[in-house]
Amino acid sequence: MAQYLMSVWHLEGDPTPGDEEIQEMYAEVGAYNERLQERGAWVFAGGLHAPSTATVVDGTGADVVMTDGPYSEAKEQMGGFWVIEAPDLDAALALAAEGSAACRGRVEVRPFQGE
Repeated sequence: MAQYLMSVWHLEGDPTPGDEEIQEMYAEVGAYNERLQERGAWVFAGGLHAPSTATVVDGTGADVVMTDGPYSEAKEQMGGFWVIEAPDLDAALALAAEGSAACRGRVEVRPFQGE
């Protein structure tokens, strides 16, 4: 089976949900994660802290340069991700649709490169 990255994207300026809605979302994502595991599609997943907590490391030159904050200055930032296994892209897209509903956010699906 192929592996896919399903990344959750948030738009800067989107309203922050209240505590009750966040707890509902966590419960829905938890149930979704359990379904992925039961189906044998789960590899691993994780939620990310805010982009402001990021550090960019550039080791391409003679000196390593570290910069606080996200690499890109885009309005859209990744908030979390799943790595799944699916027989094909259509199956991965169907799983992403369920994940999108559970986390209440947009989910991008990208296949990993082969060996």
